[in-house]
Amino acid sequence: MVNTKVAMAATNVLPLKPSRELRDTLGRPLRDLRISVMDRCNFRCTYCMPRETYHDDYRFLKSQERLSFEELVRLARLFVRLGVRKLRITGGEPLLRPNVSELIGDLTSIEGIEDVALTTNGALLGKYAVELEAAGLSRVTVSLDSLDPEVFTRMSGGSGSVADVLDGIEHARRAGLTPIKVNVVVQRGINDHTVLDLVERFRGTGIIVRFIEYMDVGNRNHWQPELVVPSYELVQRIGARWALEPRERNYRGEVAERYAFVDGQGEIGFISSVSQPFCGDCSRARLSSDGSLYTCLFATHGADLRGPLRAGASDDELLGLLHAVWSGRADRYSELRAKLRAQAAVAQKVEMYYIGG
Repeated sequence: MVNTKVAMAATNVLPLKPSRELRDTLGRPLRDLRISVMDRCNFRCTYCMPRETYHDDYRFLKSQERLSFEELVRLARLFVRLGVRKLRITGGEPLLRPNVSELIGDLTSIEGIEDVALTTNGALLGKYAVELEAAGLSRVTVSLDSLDPEVFTRMSGGSGSVADVLDGIEHARRAGLTPIKVNVVVQRGINDHTVLDLVERFRGTGIIVRFIEYMDVGNRNHWQPELVVPSYELVQRIGARWALEPRERNYRGEVAERYAFVDGQGEIGFISSVSQPFCGDCSRARLSSDGSLYTCLFATHGADLRGPLRAGASDDELLGLLHAVWSGRADRYSELRAKLRAQAAVAQKVEMYYIGG
């Protein structure tokens, strides 16, 4: 965990604009910032927010505990000065945050930001797609683990419906929030038998389906290695039905391995954090809705930014804190999973709903 006092004291010697690119202890630059705007969600997906824990009486953050839009925009501007070029709005479910399109409008106006995207479960996307596009949102990623209503209900904890998510995707397509990506968390024996249905549904539509290996994010999803379906297995299954050929990544640090259909009907992606860790190219930081900065999806500690913000810290002081956090970063959990899972401290990993996927 970063010592906030030490980090802020370091601002006395840090220039506002670093003379060289900011990198962590493993030489990785800071390029992407994921901003969670809401810790609540209207789904109870078993691998993220199982209902037995996040029940009706669970205590989520109060509105004043979340960073305001003004605070988020201020921090985003500072992150840009340290190298961030892409922003992703996440949750929980970000569309539960009132007037989130106003925040997106402010974020897209920041000089130096090249891309602002949003990840959603899609249930409210039909209502807000046009508004989000008008605010300047570039594109959306929608979570959809199966087209089978029974499987979907099992994985979503009985919340939402396939029809609502498909309707949201269609509204996003019409609004021009493209390219749309559909994220699928694959679990053996639960939804892996429905993978081909998803590929068939979106093949040729311009929508990119990405299959994500089931990960041990957080502490409550009962992760077991035998439930992971390695990406190479899915490539073989899908390739046996439709011929595939590999494609180069769009940019260094892109997490998905890309495959195109040989017949020209689009592409699919595979995110293989378990079987093929990509820690070495990770350039992502994550900001929780209550202002904690995390440098890994599997982090056990975050750096408090809300405290200094509301205590009147200057931009110089905040920049020094951000600089100290990233320059001291050494995270590579996925590469060390077996070793770290054996340590008791891992039991306190941050939950995925708290910082986004």
